[in-house]
Amino acid sequence: MVDSVDTHVYPVVWQTDHVLLVDQNKLPEEYTVVSISRCDDMMTAIRSRIVAGESAIGIAAAYGVYLGASEMRMEDRQAFLERLEAVAEQLRSLRPDKTSLQRAMERMMQVAIQTPGSVESIRERLLQTAQAMQTEDLHIGHAIGDHGLAILPSTPDQLTLFTHCNHGALATAGYGTSLAVVRTAWQQGRLARVYAGETRPRFQGSRLTPGNGVQEGIPVTVVTDSAAARCMQEGRIHAVLAGADRIAANGDVINKIGTYGLALIAKAHDVPFLVAAPLSTVDFSLPGGEQAAIATAAPAEIARVGGKLLTPKAVECYNPTADVTPAELITAIVTEQGAIAPTDLHAYRDQAR
Repeated sequence: MVDSVDTHVYPVVWQTDHVLLVDQNKLPEEYTVVSISRCDDMMTAIRSRIVAGESAIGIAAAYGVYLGASEMRMEDRQAFLERLEAVAEQLRSLRPDKTSLQRAMERMMQVAIQTPGSVESIRERLLQTAQAMQTEDLHIGHAIGDHGLAILPSTPDQLTLFTHCNHGALATAGYGTSLAVVRTAWQQGRLARVYAGETRPRFQGSRLTPGNGVQEGIPVTVVTDSAAARCMQEGRIHAVLAGADRIAANGDVINKIGTYGLALIAKAHDVPFLVAAPLSTVDFSLPGGEQAAIATAAPAEIARVGGKLLTPKAVECYNPTADVTPAELITAIVTEQGAIAPTDLHAYRDQAR
């Protein structure tokens, strides 16, 4: 359980009867904390990307289930469980591309069904479970950081790493996945600098990733996405770090649009390409990445930035939110259980829960 109210450290914080969320849409211009006390408001926060990032969404949705349970004024156990399943299904449908959200809903419903006794007993266990998920994610982040540090190139002594999108504190319970490796490398004296790709069209790489660097004194250089190849051509980058929204059973990775292109560039320049994600991100029901449905977002995300129109009004925009990086382009998938070759994920099936 997180007791601190410091949302600069913990982007999702439980406070007696409500949840505090950092509004990621307003960063870095404005640091705003949103108070969520209703399940419908949590759904809005997830839908509108106030909370974003694989693990953070799952944790926020788990608290959303508890808030929904608290709003139900009924004592009939079966009727309560039926209503709760409907709430969980609504939350699931908000981001079907996020494995952590699907697993969080599955876990919360299992707890509800398996908890004996009254409806009030179920409510108490739901809150305890959401808090446990948050604590577990913090431990997972630190473990990923340690295992990622161990697999980074041994030379030079101080490395320069390239990151894509934002997989730091704001995307998790408070430590990160790909940025957990960055943070641990910095703490252990192995990091010289991070190059952060801006990550169009929502600019998570330029808006959010440098925040971790500023807070911890890590040198961060923001570059356009199209500069990644030049950075590697010049020998500036020693390894690339990415996160994952979903990982297929064969090791293909579904992640923020641009990840695939970055992996191709890394391969062409013989730069290690590492994916950092909890084992729970692996979806063993998905044979390969080509079976994954990729959503498209509003064309306006491309056509406008800060309210300014960048394209002629009549032009069409194609805005896929993610892409698929084939397993053969990935050096290793760094998890809380260690750095795993994509082809060896099957050996960890029982732990990916």
